[in-house]
Amino acid sequence: MDTTECTRLFPKPNLDPKHPETWKRHILRQLKYRDKAQKIAFQDVIRSYMNLRERCEQRALITQSLISPSRPFSSSEDLASLKTATGELAYKVVELQQEIKIKDAFLEKQHASLLETHNSLMAVELEKGGLQSDVKKMTDSNLLLKSKYDTLHERYQHLDEVYRKEKLHGSDILEDMIHLKEQAAARMNHRNERRLRARQAGLHKDLEMASSKSLNIDTVPKSVSLPSSPLLRRNERGENLESSRLRAFRSASVASPRILGSIKGLFDKKRRGNSVSSLEEDLYTPLGVCLVARVPTKVIQSVDAHELGINAVRFSPRSNLLATGGTDRVIKLWDIISGMLHYRGTLDGSNEGITSIEFDLTGSRIVAGSYDNSALIWQLDDSVPKFILTGHSRKVTAARFKCNLRQVVTGSGDRTVKIWDLQRAACIQTIEVLSYCSDIVCSDYYIISGHFDRKIRFWDSRASSCTQEVPLQGRVTSLDISPNHRQLLSCSRDDSLQLVDLRMSNTRMAFRAEGFKCGSDSTKAIFSPDGSYLAAGSADGGVYIWNISTGNLETRLPPMHRTSVNAVAWSMSGEYMVSVDKSRCANLWSDI
Repeated sequence: MDTTECTRLFPKPNLDPKHPETWKRHILRQLKYRDKAQKIAFQDVIRSYMNLRERCEQRALITQSLISPSRPFSSSEDLASLKTATGELAYKVVELQQEIKIKDAFLEKQHASLLETHNSLMAVELEKGGLQSDVKKMTDSNLLLKSKYDTLHERYQHLDEVYRKEKLHGSDILEDMIHLKEQAAARMNHRNERRLRARQAGLHKDLEMASSKSLNIDTVPKSVSLPSSPLLRRNERGENLESSRLRAFRSASVASPRILGSIKGLFDKKRRGNSVSSLEEDLYTPLGVCLVARVPTKVIQSVDAHELGINAVRFSPRSNLLATGGTDRVIKLWDIISGMLHYRGTLDGSNEGITSIEFDLTGSRIVAGSYDNSALIWQLDDSVPKFILTGHSRKVTAARFKCNLRQVVTGSGDRTVKIWDLQRAACIQTIEVLSYCSDIVCSDYYIISGHFDRKIRFWDSRASSCTQEVPLQGRVTSLDISPNHRQLLSCSRDDSLQLVDLRMSNTRMAFRAEGFKCGSDSTKAIFSPDGSYLAAGSADGGVYIWNISTGNLETRLPPMHRTSVNAVAWSMSGEYMVSVDKSRCANLWSDI
């Protein structure tokens, strides 16, 4: 105990000179204070000393008894106590020896374990040194690779910039070439028109001169030879044709409506023959119309069309050509011949899985959305994409041709819809659609988009403004428009199909069925080619078909799929239906 603590426990008393005994009490208290302070400081030493003294006395007594055993003990009690103490001590000695042996054995085990641990530690240290050297090598290798990557990345950026500049330059050159071709064609047409007008004027003048002259065949001398002309011919004997024909020709006036009409028709025909038909005249040729769609009843063929799951399927609008797109990054083409699927070819070029497929109206091109944030366009006779449209920041969920076929519309998970000009392969308009876009349909002037916020939005593509919103009960997974462009079909995650009348958007019909369940966020529902039925795949592997006129379920095709059905397609002839699922299976249905 230090002085500060003692002072706190025993404070100094106040000395009062009025009381003569105060100093005595003070001295007594100081002595007590010193005694307590010293005793507290040496209490452990005193206690140890007392214990040691007792042991020494006991040991001296035992030693004395062992050295002089002939000396009689003072009493029998001392002898008994000595025996007892000796026995106890001997027992304790034996116990201690046993404990020492046990401790020695345990200590030997500990030493062995320590040695083994030391050896293991040395091995671990060696391994650690090897790993550290490997880490150093890997670090150096990574730094080298990173430097190479940075160099390649800079080179890639430079080349990409050069590529973009060259692409823009090529587009400008192409536009200039097209402009020059148009000017050359205009000059050629102008020259042809001038040449035709000159020929027409010359022929008109010749006809006027011929009609103003009269010729008497009887008065023509034999020595005068008539000019060789289509208007005057000779027979094999050299004689002139009969006079009645020539008189009939001479009597015909150049202003005759029949002659002028024939000449005008001749020039109009030549002018039409030399003209080039417009793109719209070539594209908007009448398509085949399905009068009555046949509701399928059974599977006539089942194939594993892809290596992974199939996300999209679509028929060509002009034939029984089928396209399927899957997670394996390719589009496969199939011909349906005699009720069987025949593999035709593969379109590749996508870096990720295919999300949607659509043919153009001519059936010669395909546009597809991809998980790699792009849309790709192929010609059917070329397996390499003609255009790759990049600009979205998330996957492209839908890609559609506009009716003029010069533009493509894409919807994405980045909450935008983009309009692309195919002549320049560039985005010309971006529409912020406020929510994850799952599907789109479009025409020349409006775009309809379905979203995860349970709404269908109508957009005026000319003004990029939303003209109307249609709320639903679940997230929209797909949209489809009827063949007559009067009705809109939507499929949503509340396990229902909604039919919206585009002429009166407030008029809606809901289609449900017991057992039907929308299997994913990209499940596709479609119209039949005659617009009389609705078809959609279910999570239980079946295909459900509703009758639009009655609003009831027409049929439920048996569940021939092992997993959820992602999409269905109906041929334009109305004869076949194809359904695809997540387990790469494609089933061909018919009523035959």
